[in-house]
Parts: sequence; C-alpha cells; structure tokens
Amino acid sequence: MRHLFARKIAVLAASLMCAVVGSAAAQAKPESGRFAVGYTDIGPALGLGGIGGASASFGGRFEHALKSLPEMGNGILGIEASFDYYSWSTPSYSWKYIPIGVTANYHFKIDEPKIDPFIGLGLGYRLITCDFAGSGFSSCSNSAIYFIGRAGARYFFSPKMAAYADVGAGAATLNVGVMFKLK
Repeated sequence: MRHLFARKIAVLAASLMCAVVGSAAAQAKPESGRFAVGYTDIGPALGLGGIGGASASFGGRFEHALKSLPEMGNGILGIEASFDYYSWSTPSYSWKYIPIGVTANYHFKIDEPKIDPFIGLGLGYRLITCDFAGSGFSSCSNSAIYFIGRAGARYFFSPKMAAYADVGAGAATLNVGVMFKLK
C-alpha cells in the first residue's frame, strides 16, 4: 500500500516537473556558461557520509532555472529533482533507502560566472525497506515524507559541464557530482 502511494507521489512529482520545465523552456534562452533563466542540467551524484551504516549513496540531480527574482537580489529560482539509493547490512538485517525529492532553489547572483551558490527548501518521499534474517519477519517499511533543506554550489568547468556539491537532508551529508547542461 505504501509503495503504491510512493509511486503516485513520484508520478505526480515527475508530471509537475515536466509541466514546469516545458512552460519555462519556452520563456527564455540561457546565457552560456552560467546558471541563468532557461538553464537545465542533469547529472550523477555520489553521497558521502551516509545515514545509518551506509558509507555512500548513488543518485542523480536534475534542475531547471525558472525565473529571475529581481525583488530578491536578482537571484534565480530553480526547481531541482533528486533521486538517491543507499543501503547497508549486518549479518542479521539489511536496510535500503530510496529518497526522492523536489526542492525550490534560490541561486545567488554573484559577479563570478563560473560559481553558482544556492540554498533550497523542499519535500521528499523516502522509500525504506528492510529485511531481518532468521526472524520470520521478512520486511518492514518506515517510508515517509520528509523536509529538505540544502545548500550547495556549481563550479563551471565549461559552458556545458559543472562540478556540483550540496549539503543537507536527503541521502547523505555531502553529495558531489558532475552536471551536464541540456539547454
């Protein structure tokens, strides 16, 4: 039952993301080599400092820059979707976590076009399954909606590729990756 609810949340989030990206893409062309209105990227992320006994998580990030915010220091509003996977086990049990989240990110306007610092707030849904060996109790679930707070930055190596890092709620304490510009 919970997995059905999780799938509905994931489909709703994906549909919302497609609608937002589709409408915003028609509005503006991004500047080359920096995070600007119309910019879209995607990339893999490696999480370090995992939760529980996990030492690393694997996942991805997708973000689209929606609009300029002149009333807020000329920053940019972006919508980011994240997906991660991590697990850990002992001889008597194993846990698997799949956090899926959507955040609204505020990207600060700074003079250096290669650096893109941001902060974000959002919601996620964490799918949790576990298995207890030899107990006759084969699985459990503590899946739930959770609050996301994160801070991060991109460093552009080129107009189409950037290093990415964020800290905060999700799958790990620190997530690092490489983002590839789609448009």
